[in-house]
Amino acid sequence: MARRSDISTAVIGSGFIGTVHIEALRRIGVRVAGLLESSPETGARRAAELGLPKAYASLDELLADRDVSVVHVTSPNELHHPQAKAILAAGKHIVCEKPLAMTSVESAELVALAAASGLVNAVNFNIRWYPLNQHVASLVADGGVGDVRMITGRYFQDWLLYDTDWNWRLEDDKGGALRAVGDIGSHWLDLTSFLTGLRVEAVMADLTTFIPVRQKPRGEVQTFSTERAADTVGVEIHTEDTASILLRYEGGARGAVSISQLSPGRKNSILYQIDGSSSAVAWDSEQPEQLWIGHRDRPNELLLRNPALMNAAGAAAARLPGGHVEGFADTFGAVFSAVYDDVLAGGPSPAPRYATFAAGHEEMLIGDAVLESSRTGTWVKVNRA
Repeated sequence: MARRSDISTAVIGSGFIGTVHIEALRRIGVRVAGLLESSPETGARRAAELGLPKAYASLDELLADRDVSVVHVTSPNELHHPQAKAILAAGKHIVCEKPLAMTSVESAELVALAAASGLVNAVNFNIRWYPLNQHVASLVADGGVGDVRMITGRYFQDWLLYDTDWNWRLEDDKGGALRAVGDIGSHWLDLTSFLTGLRVEAVMADLTTFIPVRQKPRGEVQTFSTERAADTVGVEIHTEDTASILLRYEGGARGAVSISQLSPGRKNSILYQIDGSSSAVAWDSEQPEQLWIGHRDRPNELLLRNPALMNAAGAAAARLPGGHVEGFADTFGAVFSAVYDDVLAGGPSPAPRYATFAAGHEEMLIGDAVLESSRTGTWVKVNRA
């Protein structure tokens, strides 16, 4: 019987998220055979630092490695589509960071290619995999809050607060036409649709760029770096710093979300509240071990993450006993465990709880509607035709 330790994988990119992928894969027992970086020199250095056996000189060399059956894509956004397309053509399963592609035309192509291949395909919307969020998804599906009426919340960060803060995501040719919405808002939108089972039908969006010119360092800068470069050049910014979005969901539910990368003191604050006809639930990533449950006619509740107290889905996602804090990095182990169970089975399960390429494409379609709504100042339907 095959085990995870029999699977060999490779990772493209070893920045902040790529390193988290590598560490999580090791924790669940998957062998990381090697790394592909932006240059052979960088790859060799990072492979040595991370204790990996190999640095590939090119994507072609990686794809020619018959020992590798899964590839994780954590490269800059503009590389996702061509790399994912090549990986599928090589017959390898794939886990891709979001966004799936730069445009919905590209993501639609990848969905079709993945479906035709029969290979496991996943987009790393890992926030679904906090155990309490898995619990909530099953709770809502089982009627635990009644009919869903309102879905509200935020995703706030502060890492781009100053005009001297810089990252490749600020450049639309590298990150895409949407920045705050595409980078972090997509997590909130995917999460809340997963929790409620409801798709966004239409949006009314207001996008704002508060810092129209930023100081780009002439050298390389790491994501979330607080270093201030002395040698910079002013660059016009064409992507949004913040977004306010009204949402209409299929079936009649309503929603609203605020998204910001300029909120002082908020490092990575994801918050949602789901109001149903009988009760409500709310969760905040800054307190990920607590789920607030609201009632009208009896005291409210606070459920602490505990496999012994959660439903089956929540307990299955938990990696540790109650009272032992689980956080962001643990969600990667949970989602990868589900993905690699399907890899061992030879293909995707009928209704995986992890986000597939189809879910990644869904966020691209919502992004198209957000951009059009911001441009026209009107409600815009999500076009799934």
